[in-house]
Amino acid sequence: MIISASRRTDIPAFYHEWFINRIREGFLYTRNPFNAHQIARVSLIPSEVDIIVFWTRNPEKLIPFISEMNQMGYRYYFQFTITGYPRVIEKSVPNPNRAIEIFKEISKILGPGKIVWRYDPILLSNKVDAQEHKRLFSKIAEQLEGHTKRVVISFADFYKKTERNLKAIATLQYSDITKQASELYDLAQNLSLTASNHNMQISSCSEIIDLDYVGIRHGKCIDDQLIFEEFGIRVDARKDKGQREECGCIKSVDIGQYNTCLHGCSYCYATFSPMSVEKNRRMHNPKSPFLVGGSEEENIDIHKEPASVQVSLF
Repeated sequence: MIISASRRTDIPAFYHEWFINRIREGFLYTRNPFNAHQIARVSLIPSEVDIIVFWTRNPEKLIPFISEMNQMGYRYYFQFTITGYPRVIEKSVPNPNRAIEIFKEISKILGPGKIVWRYDPILLSNKVDAQEHKRLFSKIAEQLEGHTKRVVISFADFYKKTERNLKAIATLQYSDITKQASELYDLAQNLSLTASNHNMQISSCSEIIDLDYVGIRHGKCIDDQLIFEEFGIRVDARKDKGQREECGCIKSVDIGQYNTCLHGCSYCYATFSPMSVEKNRRMHNPKSPFLVGGSEEENIDIHKEPASVQVSLF
């Protein structure tokens, strides 16, 4: 079984204490995001977890627990987002210089293959136009050279809730670069060349558009090939049917919950409103088996997520 921690929220940044308590206990409960009464028990026993994939903007608070996770026998890697957007777009993420320092610290501990830089989503606006994206990407790539092998990009998706949040910023004017062929080609080609110049493989995340012609392949954020290269194990490589059609990720169990991330990024698809986030924050108990709330549903049938099948070592 592969644990995704998490596409829905930033567990390392805000719920690290809860996560460490759960791996010490060896299990947690998750609620179906579309039916809160549908609950699953997820085993976190190291022998039943192939890999943990952390998605984060700030894993600094998880660093003190890395040695404990290693001693317990967990294997994991990080998807670490650093973009450098202004505060009007990314309200509470770490300063990019500080984020780069944290990135380098984790890379020194785990090695550059176990930490992936994410430059996503790419939002074209009057605050960060195409030229500024080129500058930011180049500046971050230069500082991360040698500290990662891979960079992932994606372009902003304009869901209704995302557009509502973006339109709430009075001074922001944005556009969909995927509808602007020449500008998309120019930017993608520039990012691809920059990544190559800094010894990084570049791939896209959940994109319909084909960027192979500029050297950007369709990627898998939860990636069986990366797992084999970095950890020497074979995992089930079937696509995760629970993800969007254009997503290449293999099957995993996500342990996060929507409307719990406190970063306040205006483009976030996993946050409906600040009020929802604040309500869930007040309901969080780091000692609970649930990320939000307690065990009030203990009389409801709880199904168990299946453990993974065969794992092959080198």
